[in-house]
Amino acid sequence: MTRVVLIGAPIAIAVSLVFNSGGDAALPENSPTAEASAAGPVNPDPFAAADEEERREMNEKVERAPAGLATPEMREIAWKLLASAEGSTLDWHTQYATIEDSGDGTGYAAGIVGFCSGTHDMLTFVEAFTKDHPDSPLAPFVPALRKVDGTGSHEGLDPGFTAAWKKAAEDPAFRKAQDEVRDTQYFEPAVRLAKLDGLGTLGQFIYFDAMVLQGPGHEADSFYGIRKAALAEADTVAEGGDESAYLDIFLDTARAVMKSKKTQHDTSRIDTAQRVFLEDENLDLEPPLTWKMYGETFRIPS
Repeated sequence: MTRVVLIGAPIAIAVSLVFNSGGDAALPENSPTAEASAAGPVNPDPFAAADEEERREMNEKVERAPAGLATPEMREIAWKLLASAEGSTLDWHTQYATIEDSGDGTGYAAGIVGFCSGTHDMLTFVEAFTKDHPDSPLAPFVPALRKVDGTGSHEGLDPGFTAAWKKAAEDPAFRKAQDEVRDTQYFEPAVRLAKLDGLGTLGQFIYFDAMVLQGPGHEADSFYGIRKAALAEADTVAEGGDESAYLDIFLDTARAVMKSKKTQHDTSRIDTAQRVFLEDENLDLEPPLTWKMYGETFRIPS
């Protein structure tokens, strides 16, 4: 994954600060991620950048919108769809402990949103978690994670890091921390913005998946950059545009970004999943759902 995660410790408080107040979360000193955060715009989320009155109006608009992906039933579908892309499974509960290096140059990828040792997000997550849980099996590996950040190297991580991650995943607190990052870093801002754009359940998932994959950054190849490019070509529903036409442009833009990255040439999550739902005009993402991911067929019954 290509993400710059802007969180600190403790996980729940820092994530809330980043996405609800628009302020900087405190990152551990001497962290490459802290340096990266200081080097550029902190938060491109329009909600976080808004003043108090604007946020109140946005919240009212979101509250008036249909629940969409925010219902418990649809959240479960979202977790399954994401797990099919991140781990080729519908059993997303098994993904907390998953860790492997696929050889794509991003190092180890692990957990329910694919934290990567080479793309900042694993480093900031582990730094934050071990600050609150210094007895975590991952604590001894923080210095090594700092050294390999930005690379695909395993130096200092092997042997032992994969076993430590799996051991840490036995801790309910570690699983809860992953949930909080998924929900507050990616899901909630994506669904909120999709509702502000007038998008239904499918559009909300498309935003969420793109934010997980590309990160909530301002760059052209990050989520907010993709949305900005799509907005230049099509109007959202909130702007009077056609929902399917806008989502078609958004998927085209997101796919082009994926193809531009040497680590993301397989575009199954768009071509044989999200695009299929769109072509079926299933804007509410109502089951039954059938899609393919990396050639494998997945189904969610009605």
